[in-house]
Amino acid sequence: MGAGLVNSSSGSGYLTKHRLSVTGGGGGEDKDNKEKENGNSSNGLVIGLTRQQFTPSPTSEIHPLHFTWVFWFMHRSPGSKILNYESSMKKIAAFSSIEDFWAVYSHLRRPHELPNISDYHLFKQGVRPVWEDDTNINGGKWIVRLKKGLASRYWESLVMAVIGDQFDVGTEICGAVLSIRSSEDILSLWNQSAHEGRINLKIRDTMKRVLNLPSETIMEYKTHNDALKDNSSFRNTDVFR
Repeated sequence: MGAGLVNSSSGSGYLTKHRLSVTGGGGGEDKDNKEKENGNSSNGLVIGLTRQQFTPSPTSEIHPLHFTWVFWFMHRSPGSKILNYESSMKKIAAFSSIEDFWAVYSHLRRPHELPNISDYHLFKQGVRPVWEDDTNINGGKWIVRLKKGLASRYWESLVMAVIGDQFDVGTEICGAVLSIRSSEDILSLWNQSAHEGRINLKIRDTMKRVLNLPSETIMEYKTHNDALKDNSSFRNTDVFR
């Protein structure tokens, strides 16, 4: 586990600069639990989002993103089983501009407000946030384990880096996941080519930079094929010190 992780204000300066152009309120993918759940209780944990809730930017200027992205949410009650992982996830909203991102994001509960065994997913439109998706199947994910209380800041920084194309690896980034657990919170960054060493190292180093992680932070990597074999998200990972 990365020891002594501190709050970071890094992220996309361009995205942050345009935050005030949107008015509004407010403010995992753990298939170790692909023991899978019957009754997930996602409804009500994230504020319901409708187009009518979003206040348009007061300016006609729109800043498009390179891709359209989708927020998803999942929660399961302790002790419950997941019967169908994919169907247990709730699609929150899609966005394709900086303005729409902040309109959506400002209505979401912050990670520190979520109960244990909750997951936020952010994926490109058309990519399902599951290992078996055609875009994900030959890829994997970088993992950073966080002390409790740090998830909100680090998640926001990672989200802004992803949608702001700070990784500069073309279409390689598939999405990001935040997993809220009882003893730690876990960030995961998914990419589509697990065996492209140069690209993977660039993603790792960029993730450390945009999150301003301490130099001693331990990062882990796991391929989705390995996850399918051992039915686990966060066990049996490759550790990078």
